[in-house]
Amino acid sequence: MTQEVRVRYAPSPTGHLHIGGARTALFNYLYARHHDGKFIVRIEDTDTARNIETGIESQLDNLKWLGIEHDESVDVGGDYGPYRQMERLDIYKGYADEMLEKGLAFKCFCTAEELEAERESQKAAGIAAPQYSGTCRNLTAEDVKEREDAGKSYTIRAKVPADVTYKFDDLVRGPISFESKDVGDWVMVKTNGIPTYNFAVVIDDHLMKITHVFRGEEHLSNTPRQQMIYDAFGWGHPTYGHMTLIINEDRKKLSKRDESIIQFISQYRELGYIPEALFNFFALLGWSPEGEEEIFSKEELIKIFDANRLSKSPSMFDKQKLTWMNNQYIKQMPLEEVVELAVPHLQKAGKLPETMDAEQQDWAQRLVALYHDQLSFGAEITELSEQFFTDDLHYGEEEKEVLAGEQVPEVMASFKEQLESLEAFEPAEIKAAIKAVQKATGHKGKNLFMPIRVVTTGQTHGPELPDAIALLGKDKTIARVAQYASA
Repeated sequence: MTQEVRVRYAPSPTGHLHIGGARTALFNYLYARHHDGKFIVRIEDTDTARNIETGIESQLDNLKWLGIEHDESVDVGGDYGPYRQMERLDIYKGYADEMLEKGLAFKCFCTAEELEAERESQKAAGIAAPQYSGTCRNLTAEDVKEREDAGKSYTIRAKVPADVTYKFDDLVRGPISFESKDVGDWVMVKTNGIPTYNFAVVIDDHLMKITHVFRGEEHLSNTPRQQMIYDAFGWGHPTYGHMTLIINEDRKKLSKRDESIIQFISQYRELGYIPEALFNFFALLGWSPEGEEEIFSKEELIKIFDANRLSKSPSMFDKQKLTWMNNQYIKQMPLEEVVELAVPHLQKAGKLPETMDAEQQDWAQRLVALYHDQLSFGAEITELSEQFFTDDLHYGEEEKEVLAGEQVPEVMASFKEQLESLEAFEPAEIKAAIKAVQKATGHKGKNLFMPIRVVTTGQTHGPELPDAIALLGKDKTIARVAQYASA
């Protein structure tokens, strides 16, 4: 490519970074980095009623946490600012005035009530997609002045040309076309002087020299309106790529009200997910590399990213795959980092004190080490390790079935004797004690280990048994064996 690639992610500060927005940002970022281009974050904050105070900060912070670094934005500046639309209103006004002067746009004085009545009338007449009827399209200059002098408010509408076919070659979907007759004269500037999305986005993309636009397929129908503005000024169009929908496991379009899936990046962050794992997962949500490999570093993804491999089919958000992938990343982390990831969740749950002495820190590290390979995300440690923080075990059906074995009383009586005689309560000594029970009772394999595991931990599965028992401590372990004996 001879022209420098410039792409953008343009969030509204109306909420926190959503998984759909994160994927859009990521694909733009990967494309830019693959082609040694620039990734811009532009803030579309014209919906002032819905903006939240921390919206911009949250978007930028969570993008950076994911590893999606931008080259230009409100926080780092750049040569094409301002990077907030509300700081660009004079720019939009200049271009809107130019379109009015050229007769490519017009002032519309229709009230909201009149427009609603018009829509309802068209619906009643069987028109499936009501359009503005053009009431103010051909007002004379005198008509306009008369209404303005009377203090009537107005919007500015684009004057949609007749019999024009808008075509473009979408990077994901291939050739696409729209007919101008299907697009009514649409509002470019609202009565308060703030531009609508389809007008402002073109002005911004052109002035910021955006070359490629990757966005969700819900924006597909916006493209002809935007092409009208490009054509009005004689500007070249960017190359578009409309990514497919993200769907849930029921194959329904993902909705922000869908409680079956965690929706926001900040929530994954709070739960102790790994940013590199999310980066990897989102990269495969609507794009596929060659081969069967699924675990990639950021650098590898940048190197192999090919927009031609963006999927034409909806992308299913596979929660199990994300959990598996995050676990793969945690497995590769040094234990010290996993401890930093997991322990705050135990402290938040009241399982561990906020301030720990050296002995408590050592115990916490040993606890996390037991679950290092099993842990799927940081907060999961509280559920996995519950057995270490309770004085009253409750057996499920599977555990009760184990304890119903006729050999269990003999095994547990022998194990209690061995425990009470231990001076050093460490994994090696506990392992030897279990071996001694096998020798004394003649029971081995599942008949030996399963009753001991269930009685001491309350579970039929878990980490290495001698390690778990050592971490429980001698007093708690003997108390649990005694609890079983007295049941």
